[in-house]
Parts: sequence; C-alpha cells; structure tokens
Amino acid sequence: MGQYNLNRIFKPRHVAVVGAGEKTGTIGNALMRNLIDGGFPGTLLPVNPKYKTIHGHASVGSVSALETGVDLAIIATPIHSVVDIVRECVEKKVGGAIVISAGGKEVGEQGREIEERIREIAYAGGLRIVGPNCLGIIRPGVNLNASFASEMPVTGNLAFVSQSGAICTSILDLALKERIGFSHFVSIGSMVDVDFGDIIDYLGNDSSAKSILLYIESLTNFRKFMSAARSVSRVKPIIVLKSGRSPDGAKAAASHTGAMAGEDAVYDAAFKRAGVVRVDTIEELFDCAELMAKQPRPSGPRLAILTNGGGPGVMAADTLARYGQKPAPLDPETMQALDAFLPPFWSRGNPIDILGDASAERFCSALEVCFNSKNLDGVLVILAPQALTDPLPVAESLAAAMKERRYPVIACWMGGKSIGKAVEILNEAGIPTYDTPERAVRAFLYMVEHARNVEMLLEIPPKMARDLVFDPEKARKLLSGAPAGEFMSESDSRELLLAYGLPVIRTEIAKTGTLASSIGREMGYPLVMKIHSPDIPHKTDAGGVRLDLRCDADVCEAYNQIISSARKYKPDARMEGVTIQPYFSNPDFEILMGGKRDPSFGPVILFGMGGIFTEVLKDRALALPPMNRLLARRLMQETKAYSLLQGYRNRPAADMERLEEMIVRLSQLLIDFPEIAELDMNPVLIKDGNPVAVDARILVSPIEVPSSLHLVIGPYPEEEESHMVGVDGRRIFIRPVKPEDAPLFTALFKVLSPTTIYHRFFGPLKELNPEMLARFTQIDYDREIALVALDEDMDEDSETGSMLGVARIIGDPDGKTGEFAVLVGDAWQGKGIGSSLLEKCLSIAEKRGFKTVHGIVLNENRNMLALGKKLGFEAKRDAGDNRLVIHFGGSNPPC
Repeated sequence: MGQYNLNRIFKPRHVAVVGAGEKTGTIGNALMRNLIDGGFPGTLLPVNPKYKTIHGHASVGSVSALETGVDLAIIATPIHSVVDIVRECVEKKVGGAIVISAGGKEVGEQGREIEERIREIAYAGGLRIVGPNCLGIIRPGVNLNASFASEMPVTGNLAFVSQSGAICTSILDLALKERIGFSHFVSIGSMVDVDFGDIIDYLGNDSSAKSILLYIESLTNFRKFMSAARSVSRVKPIIVLKSGRSPDGAKAAASHTGAMAGEDAVYDAAFKRAGVVRVDTIEELFDCAELMAKQPRPSGPRLAILTNGGGPGVMAADTLARYGQKPAPLDPETMQALDAFLPPFWSRGNPIDILGDASAERFCSALEVCFNSKNLDGVLVILAPQALTDPLPVAESLAAAMKERRYPVIACWMGGKSIGKAVEILNEAGIPTYDTPERAVRAFLYMVEHARNVEMLLEIPPKMARDLVFDPEKARKLLSGAPAGEFMSESDSRELLLAYGLPVIRTEIAKTGTLASSIGREMGYPLVMKIHSPDIPHKTDAGGVRLDLRCDADVCEAYNQIISSARKYKPDARMEGVTIQPYFSNPDFEILMGGKRDPSFGPVILFGMGGIFTEVLKDRALALPPMNRLLARRLMQETKAYSLLQGYRNRPAADMERLEEMIVRLSQLLIDFPEIAELDMNPVLIKDGNPVAVDARILVSPIEVPSSLHLVIGPYPEEEESHMVGVDGRRIFIRPVKPEDAPLFTALFKVLSPTTIYHRFFGPLKELNPEMLARFTQIDYDREIALVALDEDMDEDSETGSMLGVARIIGDPDGKTGEFAVLVGDAWQGKGIGSSLLEKCLSIAEKRGFKTVHGIVLNENRNMLALGKKLGFEAKRDAGDNRLVIHFGGSNPPC
C-alpha cells in the first residue's frame, strides 16, 4: 500500500478496537458500541498494559481479527503501550490505525519520544495513523462511527477536520441542533503521521465531500499542506480557522520587514496563495459550516436583502459596507415586478423592506421576484417578530419555495422563544439560519471570497516585457563573504541587488569629511548623506540622515553632525563613515519592498508604504515566492498605497510593470539564496514613474536547507531545461511549463487536427476554455512534471506560435504513481518530439522516486501505442482502449 492511501481508514470492511486493562475500559466499550450500532463487523481486543502486547480477544464480531486482515485498528490504551501495538499492527498487515490515546508530545519530551517511535515503526511498515490524542473519525454516509462521540450526525456533503477534540464535540452538538450534515468528521489530533495535507488530498478526491472545513492549531509539513490546498481549493471550498494569532513571531526582527512580517500575517499570506478562506472566530466557523453544508456557493457578491423591518435591513447593509460591498442595485424589471404587489410605501430599493405587516404570501412573492432576477447572486431573508407577521407560516412558505431549488438563500429569524419552531422548519428544509443580520452577511461574504479565490486561481499571468537576467555567481560571492548573523555592508548590499537587476541609486562611501566633499563635487549636488554603521538599522532615529546638501560647506557640516549624533545615540556602534547619494527632491511616492525568512513558510515578500511612516501606518501586504507579474500585482493591490500609485492629483502614476518586475526579481533572489534572513529596501523612491531603491539592508544567517527546499511552494525547475535537434534539423528547446504559457497552448490547439484532439482528449473539443488553460499552465512542480517543446527558430508571437508539443506526468499525492499524457502538433508528429518529451518526463519521474507511470491510450491511436512500446511500457488491453504501464527498476506497482 502506498503511503498516501487512506481508504482502509475511511472505508474499512473490518475494524478492531484495542482497549486497555484486563477488562476493556469505558472508551473501548464506547468505541465498540458505536461500531456495532453502525453495522460494522469488529473485534474487541483487551490489552494488559503490564505486558504491553495484545494477549486476548473478546468474541464481538469475528475472532482473531488481526490474523484475518483488519482494515482499521482503533487503539485506546495508555500511550506507552501503543508502540508495541503499532508494531503488531504492522506485522499483521493492518491497513490503518486511529490512536485515541493521549500523553504524547503535548505532555513533554518523554511523550514526544514515544510519538517518534510510533512514527518510525508505522512509516517503515506502511501503516497510516490518525492521532494520537484524537476523538476518532465519523463517516455518516456509511454508518461508520470510529470515535467515542455518542451520536452520529446526519449525512451531508461537508467534511470537517479538527486538531481540537473540544471543537469537534462543539461542532457535533451544533450539527445535531441545526441539522448540518457531514461526509467526513475527522479529529486529527497530534498528527504523528496523517496530517492536514494528507486529509485535504484525500478529501479532494472523494466526491462525497463538496466542501472542507478545518480547525488548525499548528501545521507540520507546510509544503505538503500548501501543495494539497492549492490543488483542492480550485474545485472545493476550504475554510480555515487558525488559532493562535500572536505577535511573538516578530519580536526578534532586526529590520522593518522582519518587524512587520509576524507569524500570523504569514499564515494569512499562505492561505490566500492557496485559495483558502480564513475565518477569525469559532462563531464564523460554525456559520460557514452551516452555509456550506446547506446551500450552493454564490457566484458573486450581489446580495438582495429582503426584510420586514427597516432597522435589520440597515444592519445588513452596514455589514456589507464594512467589508467593502454594498447591496445589489435592483434593475428596472425587478423594481417593476415588486411594484406590482408590494404596498406603495415599500423601500423601493435594496434592502427590500416589505413593511412590518408582511404576510407569508408577500414574503414568497418578493422572494420569487429575486429568484427571477439575473442581477442577484443570493438573497438574505430577514424576519423580525412583529404583531402582524407570524414567523411560522413565513418559514413554512420559504421552505416550500426552496424545494428542489438550488439557489443561495440564507435566513435571519430574529428573536427568541417565538421563532423556535420556525427555525426548526428552516433547518429541516436545508436553509441556513442566523440570529443576527451581521452573522448572515459575514457567512455569505466568506463564500463570495471563495468564489473570488477560484476566479483568481484561473487568471493567466501576463509575460514580462523583457527577459529577466540574473548574475547568481556574483551574488554567491558577495553572500559567502558576508558575516554570519550580521548585516552586509551597504556597498555589498547594493551590489547584491544589482546582480539581480534591482534598480539601486548610486551610492559612495566616505570615511572622512574631506573625502565626503570630494565625492560630493564629483557626484554633483544636491546630495543625501547617511550614517554608515552595521549597528544602526534605523538611521533617522539616530539623527543619521541629512537631505538636500547643495555645496561643500553643507557636506562638511552634515558629516560632522551625523557622526556626532550617531555616537550619542549609540556610543558602542561601529562607525564606518557615511554614504552619499544623489538627492531626489519631492519624490512622488515612497514604498517599502523586502523579504524575511519565516521558520515555517520560508521566504516571505513584503510590499507596502515606505519611508518614516512604515511602522506607524503598517500599510503592508505579504506574499510567498515564487512570484510572477499577476501575483506581484495582487500583492500591491492589497495595500492602500496601491491606489496612490495609480496617480494622485498632480503626481504621475508609478510604472506598475517595473514594480511588478522588481517583486519578481526579489522573489528570485530569495529563492536562490536561503541564507538571506532579512532584506529591506526602504525607501524605494518613485519619481516620474521610475522606482529606485535608495537604502538597503540585508541580514545573512546560515541555514542547512539547500535552495528550493526552503520554499513551501515548488519553484520553476530551471535545471530541467535542455536543448535538442530534431530529425529535420530543427533546434528545439525543452523546458517546464510556465504559468505565462497560455497563449502558446492556445496557438498549438488551433493547428491540431480533429483526430489528434480526439486521441488526446477522448472526444471532440472546440477550444481550450480558461479553466483548462489554467489547469495546463499553472503547475504544482512538486507533484506534476510538465514539459513543452519550443521551436527556437520560430517567434513565440507568430500566428502558429512556437510550441511543437507538450508532455506531462500528473503524480498522485503519494509521489509514487502518476499518469502521463502527450500531445504533438500534427505537422511535427513522427519527428521524435513526442518520444523526447515523454522520455525526459519519465527520467524526471524516476529521479523523484516514482514507482509506476501509466496512461490511457485509445486502440486506434497507433502512434502512441508504438511510442509506448518503444519506451518500455506494458500494454494492458481494456474495453475500447489500452492502459500503458511502466514500472521503474522492475518494481511491482503499489497496491
């Protein structure tokens, strides 16, 4: 069994409960009772903790279960006995285990050592483990309650995963009250093996789970989590409540960037990059759970507010405004339809106030009008108890109106005792209910955020206007000479940035006043002078900056004042003179750009307002490398500074493409050199549109992880680029697919014959839609190998493009198996391009540790069958097609 396969945990045929003591404890009994109630054959296995081994069986279900192939063992014994039980599970080839036992790393070093031994034994034997210190798992759809929770929730399409058992029991209690259904309910515990990345991958491939809700206290394998979340969030909403919002991560920061890139802000950036929606409170988590479980996702933010009271409608509108939205304007057709039956004094706008005497019929008629409008994405129905409005008939009418209708409708029934029965009816009808307009609107907007995330994930980034050239060798020499744990000298920092094409202002160093005057005359006035000291990070605080120096006398006076002020500010600071730069009078804008190495997520890029107001205004946004133009633009758009950079009053707009290029260049620098702990470019001055860094600080500290492995998102694998000459003498460049390649794919598709399209896509296809283009070009380099062949003699912008063919191997999350696909333009078939592409893909797959690669080929696709035979694939004929399989190293495919 592959390390990824969790089917025998979530789809077991036979379950064994391993209890504690000579007589099974109460948890073991509860577990067994829950299994029996669900109809699962199981065995109760008491364990004597004195001997730490399984020694007897109770005849509940089949006897000697471990000898007859248990799929799932549920272990509820003292933690010290779990090591031996796990070892025996491996020996008996048990499929998976849930360890309920507490007392692991949460209690200290001894517990941590026990968990490590459990992990080593399980990994070596291919045994997947959920827990320890967990509640267990529940799958209502198959009546599996492998937990010690006493009640089974109803079947639904929401998957819930939590580290906290207390949160699990709270959600379960809410689910029973609000009739929230689940496909999976998982208490993941301490994650000795199965972690959030594993679960997300599994749920992403399970059709019964339509939405995923996570309660996270900490992550383990950050790169696996990001890979799984980025993949699954494209097709299913993932909502996260991450606890532990703390500023502690920024305490030891030595620069502006470090101080502003605290731990929780980095989680925010990571979730955004992965397309995950983050909520702030348990209440919002509950609210999202109810909405996701009961209603379809809205396609946009256009919300109609239907209410029988003006005040609640205003509260809903205010909440929309707080999040940058407003009630959807009503089109003339909708207004006319509402005028036909509403009293003349209705609000004639949105919120749609149908007045305090609204009957159930009036509510339903207004709702029907909203259903028929093409300019609305959802409806919030608010009912406030009033003398002439009975909540119960309105609820019954609303439930009847929603039968067999898939449309986002949420209800806010305000009040207490008088609305209890009405709320029950709404819950049973699958309509989410909230007690305040604010909660209802927030839940709706979180779903809108998911829709926006998916839309952004499908965007194609534009290409750079020019090729980006870097000098990594020069950068490597500069960094190797930098003192560990200290800031690089200002001159070396400047040279490092120049090596990666970042615009830096001319800077000269003067160690005496005389030399400063000489440099000033040569450079030309006006000038800026700053203290040059590795021990004074914030120069302005030390009185170490003088601006607009216009003559020799100004320079001499400024030199003496700066040195004197700096010595008073920090007497023990190393004084290395001053730096002198040209003075930019009245720059249009000042921004900050930088990077920080986060201990969990690796390098983080920061962009925001610069200059002396950086830490006061805290207008900044974070992002994770690697970056492209689209991601760089999104990063800037998250700040208030972005609107200013578009041009303000008499100030010209900044060159946004140059700023995007700077962010991409900075990203590449942080990718190539893990030893950069912090990097500040503050300020970056923008004058007449052009940005230039006038001050830079770079902190270097050693790190054991090599380049690319320090990232949580796999970067473009430049090492897989190669060149070849085709059989017709054509020079061909083979490289990994880039997100900017969408136009090339479109151009290639236009020259394909219907037969070639049918062989590749197993059916007719007229065009590659945006979703397909995003899927083909936005590659997770950790789990997918995708290569293109480009004609080096053909212009990429020509009508037919320069792409000759493409091949890919899509890896399963376990990294052991994958599926291949090959496509070559008709004009270039039979010239060795397809075989070269697939052969290189297979070579990369083998190098990464793949065991098996397979692909489906139609019987009539003789060229592909011949290519498979040439490359060593084994053909397994199936109805209507062939399955080509290749095993690396003569190994058998994993089960």
